[in-house]
Amino acid sequence: MAQVSSNWTEKHPTRPILYVASGEAGGIVYAFQIDGTTGALQPAGSVRIDSGSTGSGGLSYIGADQPSETLLVADFAAGSAAALPLLADGGLGSPASVVVDTGSGPNPRQLGPHPHHVVVAPGGKFALVADFGADRVFIYRFDRATRVLSADESQGPRYYATNPGSGPRRLVFHPNGRTVYLLSELSADLQVLDWDASQELLTNRQILPIDTPDFPGTKSGAELHISRDGRFVYASSRGENTLVVFSVEQSTGLLTLAQRIPCGGQTPWTFAIHHSGQWMFVANEASSTVNLFSIDRCSGMLTDTGTSTPIPNPACITFFAPR
Repeated sequence: MAQVSSNWTEKHPTRPILYVASGEAGGIVYAFQIDGTTGALQPAGSVRIDSGSTGSGGLSYIGADQPSETLLVADFAAGSAAALPLLADGGLGSPASVVVDTGSGPNPRQLGPHPHHVVVAPGGKFALVADFGADRVFIYRFDRATRVLSADESQGPRYYATNPGSGPRRLVFHPNGRTVYLLSELSADLQVLDWDASQELLTNRQILPIDTPDFPGTKSGAELHISRDGRFVYASSRGENTLVVFSVEQSTGLLTLAQRIPCGGQTPWTFAIHHSGQWMFVANEASSTVNLFSIDRCSGMLTDTGTSTPIPNPACITFFAPR
């Protein structure tokens, strides 16, 4: 198979196709056919977004929206988000729409907008973009029929502004559809936001650090997930090399720290929770290992199993189960 740089990966919702977000210039997404027996990958095409660039870094995220058959892309380098059609055979079409963020922050890494995550809100009418460079979460309208991302022509997109220099990185919705959790990289904090779709509005309700109060090093929040039942939120800190568990108060969505545990390696870039809810795989990028943790589904607590696999500088984990 061809060798390509990879910042993020995503599997097609139903087909044995793997999409790879490249770190190359020009915003390239590659598609690969997955062999269901061996797991081997065969090239199946690529699409270049190429919407310009305000810096290095390539693409930071891709995610599939199954109802609209769309691959949503966060182009960190270009400061934009794009919607790519998923074709009938699993291939990728040219961008149906591209929106460009605006803004900057006080950190030297925030000279311009740098989207890091794109999530479709429940109901499918809006897409939220966490922008590391602009210290904002942009709220774009999304038409699932046409795959068009858009903003008000006169006023631009609505947005939620984080504290200057915080660097928004990841966001997830609670299953109730009304609560959003936002992890910022540079400030390593986790915010609880109310989501009002009728007003296109995010409102802060709580902010919690993911590091210990006396941590003297450089902060670096990395990954964020929520359990399927919405009872626990998980985050990783590349500063302290820890995994952090928060319990969710179901009536309010507010968080309480439940556990902080070493990640089993260095620089927990991302982690993925198996669909069974029993296992967490942690990509420890600097130590070049993927470490396995068990999850107590009653308490949400993590336990390091001691099992790890050497993988050179892992940055993303995607599950594939042959049908």
